[in-house]
Amino acid sequence: MRKGKKYAESLKQYDRTKLFDTTEGIETMLKTAKAKFDETVEIHVKLGVDSRHADQQVRGAVVLPNGTGKRTRVLVFAKGDKAKEAEEAGADYVGAEDMVAKITGENFFDFEVVIATPDMMGVVGRLGKVLGPKGLMPNPKAGTVTMNVAQAIADSKAGRIEYRLDKTNIIHCPLGKVSFGADKLRENFDTLVGAIVKAKPAAAKGQYIRSCVIATTMGPGVRLNPVRLMDINTKAQ
Repeated sequence: MRKGKKYAESLKQYDRTKLFDTTEGIETMLKTAKAKFDETVEIHVKLGVDSRHADQQVRGAVVLPNGTGKRTRVLVFAKGDKAKEAEEAGADYVGAEDMVAKITGENFFDFEVVIATPDMMGVVGRLGKVLGPKGLMPNPKAGTVTMNVAQAIADSKAGRIEYRLDKTNIIHCPLGKVSFGADKLRENFDTLVGAIVKAKPAAAKGQYIRSCVIATTMGPGVRLNPVRLMDINTKAQ
């Protein structure tokens, strides 16, 4: 894909072969943000695991201290008192079989997070083929299958993100917006990478974090030193 003039200008501002420490890398990335809108900052972490093996899966959820910078719409599958609790907690949509019909019949996907009480998973399971590929299927490890729907909704609205490996053993996640500035992005980075490091499978051998790249929506990637990231206390870098 052909890149624009602003992208080419951004490339000239730093050495793409250099492995940056986190703080310098974030500051360098922010200098490359040339778009006229508030770009999303993304992180891409390649791990030394094999996602084809169940004992090498890396998946979880974490609440970014400064949020993601975007509004999160939440759908909750619940009935009775739990449905009422979800509505009072600020869920954007609450339902059961009716929501299954709406999603399958109307191709309704006006939400970013799906939460379900455990007793509703039999109903939600019918949507596995459509929610799964979109990364929206509720999962206990991600905190989205729970009886405490109010807390799950609050976390989602506050900036909880789910991290999981793709087929190439890479985790892709948002870190926030360019407008957050270096300090807030660093706090979000530390929280997410710390969680990924703690989630290292016992079966993982060799170098765990193989590479780490941060980038804005329209900007080029900035490579960070993966070895330094294995220290959970990344602020010591």
